[in-house]
Amino acid sequence: MHAQTDSTPGITQAPFGSLPDGAPVTEYTLVNRHGMRVAILDFGGIIRRIHVPDREGRFADVALGFDELEPYLGASPYFGALIGRYGNRIAKGRFVLDGHKYALATNNGNNHLHGGDRGFDKVLWQAEAVGDELRLRYLSPDGEEGYPGNLDARVVYSLTDDNEIVVRFSATTDKPTPVNLTQHSYFNLAGIEGCGDILGHEILIDAAGFVPIDAESIPLGGVRPVDGSAFDFRQARTIGSRIGEQDEQLANGQGYDHCFVLDRPAGSRAPVRAVRVRDPGSGRVLELLTQEPGVQFYSGNFLDGTLAGKGCAYPFRGGFAIEPEHFPDSPNRPDFPGTILRPGELYETESRFRFSVDS
Repeated sequence: MHAQTDSTPGITQAPFGSLPDGAPVTEYTLVNRHGMRVAILDFGGIIRRIHVPDREGRFADVALGFDELEPYLGASPYFGALIGRYGNRIAKGRFVLDGHKYALATNNGNNHLHGGDRGFDKVLWQAEAVGDELRLRYLSPDGEEGYPGNLDARVVYSLTDDNEIVVRFSATTDKPTPVNLTQHSYFNLAGIEGCGDILGHEILIDAAGFVPIDAESIPLGGVRPVDGSAFDFRQARTIGSRIGEQDEQLANGQGYDHCFVLDRPAGSRAPVRAVRVRDPGSGRVLELLTQEPGVQFYSGNFLDGTLAGKGCAYPFRGGFAIEPEHFPDSPNRPDFPGTILRPGELYETESRFRFSVDS
């Protein structure tokens, strides 16, 4: 952990290797007037680094990721990536839309996960730095990974002087298609250099219910109240406080890997606070504000030390993800909020990852 240098506000860019077809990959670094830095690749829209201060003003990188491009090309666990067309799972990789049956890639056991074999995390986005914004665009062709319609997807990243990473998604289509875009960063607020786990982080989730899942992480149906369970984070407590309890849902997720149904004011589309996470040791705090109806909280259950980057072999539960999104398997669940985008409609959603320190 170290003092921050080269903190001129703005956006700079530098090469970050090449894809197998020779296409160059670029890393864009956003810096605000407080010296917070966020590095983003045009490949996968990946947030590779997030440098933020602790309560003593010492900066550290809090985003899990890799030093080079190659690991991102393989079976990386979506470190920092944009996810599409559909974040989370679709049962059996199948859905029916307007009487037509569609079959998607089954890349997670029997099910479809995070857009398939080559989701939006594995494509090169068109990138442009405009003022304090990094604007990304990807044209997903009709039939890609089994999805109908040509989807014009756009993402705008910005870094505010309030230490917020703002992520604004938009999309249009020429055929009805499911759309559920999200951002999949893994965080360790103690700093990556420490190579520790996140079980001592305190988390608050503004959700009175969650989506229960089966052993394949597919929704069982409906929403279950968090009352009296290991899923009640309405008051802040450590991630590790109940993660080892004998609980069928914890067993099915091998820890927390569930969509929490956020408490939102009726009819409001304004971003609301969904999650607050605090690392007591460093004093770093992360809040997620979102327009989405849910957030997938994942406690890094499949990290096992075999993936390494930035001087750390990422240990079991060495990072957490808080993915703002609609609910899993919504195309097959008419009781869940809809995820179908139709021609003439505009998909828009905004989430903010706000960093601060406690007193």
